[in-house]
Amino acid sequence: MDNYFWFSVLIAMNSLLILILAMNVSRLRIKYKISLGDGGNKRLMAAIRTHCNGVEQLPIFAMVILVLTLLGASTSILSILVIGFTLARLCHAYGMLYRIFIARRLGAGFTYIFQMIAALTVCVHLLT
Repeated sequence: MDNYFWFSVLIAMNSLLILILAMNVSRLRIKYKISLGDGGNKRLMAAIRTHCNGVEQLPIFAMVILVLTLLGASTSILSILVIGFTLARLCHAYGMLYRIFIARRLGAGFTYIFQMIAALTVCVHLLT
């Protein structure tokens, strides 16, 4: 398997998620005729925040996965991190958009867990 396969999967899947979330913001802006800000509309507020949260989380995680890829981390570690992070982001987005607190909470928690594991794995690779 190509060395950059899991990094590519991460970028492709999460970029699509962020694109879908951005399109949802645009859809709601058109539907409610709100061109700037959120206009006090709770659905639009949630959509904007969901999109922004994805944009906040992906770049750092992607850099860590790229570093792990360059350091030669195992395919199994990379696959677990990428799949886990992506599922966590999907769960978080679902919870935010549909106001399902447990999904939002689990998504955020697992996002942090996968970020921590990834960062610690970089440290372990640097020390060995």
